Amino acid sequence: MEGPGLQTPPDDAAAARYSFLFPIGYSNSSECGYCRRTRSGFSYYAIATSLTPAFYQKLVDRCWRRSGTLLYRPNQRHSCCPHYTLRLDSTQFRPTKDQRQAVNRFNHHILGDTYAREAARLHPRTRAEARRRHNVFDLLERVHESEAGVLKGPPPAPDHAFTVTLEPDTFTEEKYAIFENYQRLVHREPPDKISRHGFKRFLCNSPLERGSLAGPDGRERRLGSFHQCYRIDGQLVAIGVLDLLPDCVSAVYFLYHESIHWLNPGKLGALREIALAREEGYRWWYPGYYVHNCAKMRYKIEYKPQYVLDPEDLNWYLLDKEALALFDKGHYVCLSRKGVTEGATAPESTSHPPSPEAPLSTPPQHSSNSDDEDQDEEEDEETSFLLTSSMPGIPTLAEMEALDMDGLVLRSDFAEGFVLASHLVVWESESVGQVGTLKSRVAELIAAVGPDLMGEVCIDFRKRVGA
Repeated sequence: MEGPGLQTPPDDAAAARYSFLFPIGYSNSSECGYCRRTRSGFSYYAIATSLTPAFYQKLVDRCWRRSGTLLYRPNQRHSCCPHYTLRLDSTQFRPTKDQRQAVNRFNHHILGDTYAREAARLHPRTRAEARRRHNVFDLLERVHESEAGVLKGPPPAPDHAFTVTLEPDTFTEEKYAIFENYQRLVHREPPDKISRHGFKRFLCNSPLERGSLAGPDGRERRLGSFHQCYRIDGQLVAIGVLDLLPDCVSAVYFLYHESIHWLNPGKLGALREIALAREEGYRWWYPGYYVHNCAKMRYKIEYKPQYVLDPEDLNWYLLDKEALALFDKGHYVCLSRKGVTEGATAPESTSHPPSPEAPLSTPPQHSSNSDDEDQDEEEDEETSFLLTSSMPGIPTLAEMEALDMDGLVLRSDFAEGFVLASHLVVWESESVGQVGTLKSRVAELIAAVGPDLMGEVCIDFRKRVGA
């Protein structure tokens, strides 16, 4: 394998092309965010100081997700709740009857009978328009139909004023009030688990760089992390936390005030996000991980056509009846081989939704008690070294030993500017297979990311604020 072939460190002007990552390592989680099991499965973890949207898009397409600045790639072979990446083609999406009814009920609630009656009298549709509306449910038209900015005058006014805005993912007390209400009353989280710090850490101020990109069709696509804010009569009632990437709208989390629970806001939010992907040219909507044995995750497959990312060949496969039948039969599924293995023991189907405090799983908390550590080692059949683990879709130890990583770019508090890995004093004396050394830690990160992305990564060993 060939490395990037860099001989001298780049200057600071080149920093914009890098994503800055700090390797945490491959380890067992303390608690699963879905079934609440302890020692629930292995993932590779890293911290992102800064991510370019294009780089993060590539990570998402390799089974990664983020929770705040924490990046993780789960091992589907060794997990109580295997996680599979999904995406939906917004251009091919057709709402079901239930989804159409949800939009219509919401619009009726916002507009009211008086407005609808007067609008029909003052702005009558032609016969062709009425026929089209009866026969075709235009998603883009319907999701915007009740927005204050598109309503036709004159009075009477609708029953409620409804607005949707895409805002920076910054913290406000208004947003935190929705988070606190949702976690406490909808998600039933204990009050001592809800905090401003938790909200900021996982759902605000993401490491994704904000910018824009001109798509092939000429439309300008926003990039970065945003809060899609829903307001009724000026009051914030729901927030969709979104990562806008070059080719997709990636849903991070959706939260709402319990007072609108009866309006089915989760379904409305998903439909608006799909509409956003279609109308602004992203094409794909990523609803997050699919966990087959978690009952609360089944709603995701109600939006079709969905494709599932195979963790071994990293290609996308249609999540049809045949594919779902494989998930019913086994714990770990590889669609490229149409194979099923049992892997770790699967828990019974759970109704507990994941918490944003632990969207995937809680990283391991290392005990200072050596007896506890010995017990954990006995319980874990999986190795704690990624390159000799069972994780699908990563290079082998032999492949990583043959990879030239000398040109990798690093950042440290002990040097100004960038440093090449080959310039480190210990670099030549260490080997990839020496578990726990700097070189092995770097090799794990590159294996998890993918050697072909090595030239886009800066290994960031600088001290993090608040770390």
